[in-house]
Amino acid sequence: MKIVIIGNGLAGTLAAKALREEDKQAEIEIYAEEKYLYYPRPNLIEFISGSLPHDRLFAFPERWYGQQRIDVRLATPVRRVLPDARQVETTDGQRVAYDALLLANGASSFIPPIRGADKKGVFSLRTLDHALDILERLRDHARAAVIGGGLLGLEVARALKSRGAEVEVVEALPYLLPRQLDPRGGAILKTEMEKRGIRVRVGVATEEILGDDEARGIRFKTGDEIAAETIIIAAGVRPNLKLAQETGLPTDRGVLVNEHLETNKEGIFAAGDGVQYKGLVYGIIPASFEQARTAAANILGHKVKYEGTVPSITLKVVGIHLTSIGQVNPDGREFEELRFERPEEGVYKKVVLKDGAAVGAIWLGTKSGVNGITRAVVQKANIDKWKNELFSETFDFSLL
Repeated sequence: MKIVIIGNGLAGTLAAKALREEDKQAEIEIYAEEKYLYYPRPNLIEFISGSLPHDRLFAFPERWYGQQRIDVRLATPVRRVLPDARQVETTDGQRVAYDALLLANGASSFIPPIRGADKKGVFSLRTLDHALDILERLRDHARAAVIGGGLLGLEVARALKSRGAEVEVVEALPYLLPRQLDPRGGAILKTEMEKRGIRVRVGVATEEILGDDEARGIRFKTGDEIAAETIIIAAGVRPNLKLAQETGLPTDRGVLVNEHLETNKEGIFAAGDGVQYKGLVYGIIPASFEQARTAAANILGHKVKYEGTVPSITLKVVGIHLTSIGQVNPDGREFEELRFERPEEGVYKKVVLKDGAAVGAIWLGTKSGVNGITRAVVQKANIDKWKNELFSETFDFSLL
């Protein structure tokens, strides 16, 4: 069996790994746009911060691919898929036959329509080359601004600060991490970031990057301006849909797939940041993990169903512990919200209930109870009778 994978990011590489674990004989070829082997994208942050050297960026050493008999063609993008012939065509004109094809070509940085976004000194961060360009710029231009107060923007700000840059984060929405926090949690996080020397502005929309040929600052729609010579735009990503659309695959915000991660073309599957399932484009690492393994199983004929992924993150944001899972900003009277905070310590906890069952939670500034509340939300445990004790540091989550 010949399996072709387009994209060597998380979904493509882990699908190849899962395929090899299940089938020792299949031919597996990966066609990659980048010239580098797979590296987890969060590693780019640590690379910029200086805590991770270049040679430790990559998930697997080069010899691993040979040992696994996974043939990776770097810097060899696929420009066309010919589903009727079951072939792909690379940009150098080579045609490659397949029995099964996995689209795992991910997403690209979204650049909003900001005047001057094409000036020298303005960057996005999606690839290793982007990271290298940012580090080169920082050598002589250490006054930095990050446009976007989501996870990537805040982590980029931390990395730049670690490099000695003067950093300011600007976010158009009223609070930070709008996908993972609520307004109160966002306000507490803003205070904690400012304690760490990172300036933060919220509720300010960027109108223009100032400067002639090179960036020298930002003008907001309010008319206010700030100085900055290195500007990172962290405004989210958009799935790479052009190849799928030209192949005749149905798309909306992502490539549409069924519960087996199949497209409407026989033998073509999709996984990762470019996939839309039941109206959702997840764009998170846990979903790419699950989709990669599920797609691999179905390529091999096992008929495994993808059940969706509960949105969940557990990580440190600028050194602050954060877990956000499920519905954290519900809309409707049927939801009940429980809160606890110690703002002087940067601690904020929130649990969202529906009919007594936990359907979402925020745990900011502490790790205590994280595993228990995460399990409760995943299982939709009924915690109605424990509402008055839930936020105690000594609460026993095994009771749920």
